Amino acid sequence: MFHSWSEAAPLYQLKMYSFMGGGLFCAIVGNILLVVSTATDYWMQYRLSGNYAHQGLWRYCMANKCYMQTDSIAYWNATRAFMILSGMSCFAGIIAGIMSFSHFSSFERFNRSFAAGIMFFVSTFFVFLGMAIYTGVTVNFLGRRFGDWRFSWSYILGWVAMLMTFFAGIFYICAYRMCERRRGTGPR
Repeated sequence: MFHSWSEAAPLYQLKMYSFMGGGLFCAIVGNILLVVSTATDYWMQYRLSGNYAHQGLWRYCMANKCYMQTDSIAYWNATRAFMILSGMSCFAGIIAGIMSFSHFSSFERFNRSFAAGIMFFVSTFFVFLGMAIYTGVTVNFLGRRFGDWRFSWSYILGWVAMLMTFFAGIFYICAYRMCERRRGTGPR
């Protein structure tokens, strides 16, 4: 059975909006995880003088008291900066992604879908850099300093956020490619 282009258009739009909706969902969850990961104090847990302690990017806690990280250590500053940049670029991607839903001119909408996808990939790159720097320094330096240590849930949320922003980018690029393919097969 042969369907005309106009009958197939709603199916293309449904698939395209499904990709965009999935991407927006992943991006929102990823941005929430980025904020929680960056703001909380459970990147690493360790034993110090018989007491459990934990630290994040901004504070460290020992014996149920928390203190600000006042040392200006390059890897902490780099990790903080990359996590903040990642959150900002993910938020910009979310705005572009929402705008791609709300404008009905197909040329503008799909440029915004492409821009959203690129912003999510930029966010993924930034969070990857921040997590890689923190991991490398922690394993090679702090891991040797503290015998009994482990990464904790704030750290794990950072890696999950990276996956979510990556999949958001994939979904938005798929929506953009779907539109490009539809433009190529439509009537001239």
